[in-house]
This record gives sequence, structure tokens and C-alpha cells, in this order.
Amino acid sequence: MSDVRHVLVLPDRDAAEEAAEALGERFGVREEPQLVRDALAGEDDAEDAQWLVVVEDPDDRLDPKELDAFAAQWDGWREEP
Repeated sequence: MSDVRHVLVLPDRDAAEEAAEALGERFGVREEPQLVRDALAGEDDAEDAQWLVVVEDPDDRLDPKELDAFAAQWDGWREEP
């Protein structure tokens, strides 16, 4: 077992919630992904927040390129470690 974690950066909460739900269906993710609001530095406006979907991958079985394409469906990306 390893301590692999993937972070998908998405433009809003709706996209993050949809992606988190779809992760289980598409990739068979066992643990529910964690959603985290990430306010941009110096911004107080909720509209200027990105949402992170944190996916635990203890077996290191998720393909980063597939996750990149997956996040792109919601105008997002996978953050490089």
C-alpha cells in the first residue's frame, strides 16, 4: 500500500460534486472523495473559489492521464504532486 492522493481542481461546487459522484462509477473509487473549497489568494468572493476533489488511491491504480481527461470534462485539471 502506498500513500497516493490525486487532487482534481474544478471551477465550482456543482462540478466538484458531479465529478466526485462520477469517480465511483467510472473508476470504481471505494472511498468517497473529499470536497474542499479553495479560495484564491486575496479573494473573499465565493465566486472566486475553486473546488478540489481529493481522491485517495492507496493501491496506486488510477491512471493520472485518465484523471486529467476526466477532470477536463468539467473544465478542470489534475494537480501535479
